[in-house]
Amino acid sequence: MENYTNEFEREKSGEEIYSKVVRAGKRTYFFDVKATRGDDYFVTITESRRKILADGEVVFEKQKLHLYKEDFEKFAEGLENVVEYIHKEKSDNFL
Repeated sequence: MENYTNEFEREKSGEEIYSKVVRAGKRTYFFDVKATRGDDYFVTITESRRKILADGEVVFEKQKLHLYKEDFEKFAEGLENVVEYIHKEKSDNFL
């Protein structure tokens, strides 16, 4: 694996391999598979929200999460666990 000085440099080097867009109400989620220069894969998850400023200007606020392959299983298990908990505790709130 190549040595990067910071996460921005690592992301900047990422070649996009696959992308999935999920529109969910006021938010849009982007799931992007990228490759490092060493041909290792990682995922970026970006949440984008449209916001209208007081002067009428439209801007998009973005939050980004980097997920590396060594964390995929634990991340998926954690997400599945909390979604199951919410389904159980608040099942009347799901469509």
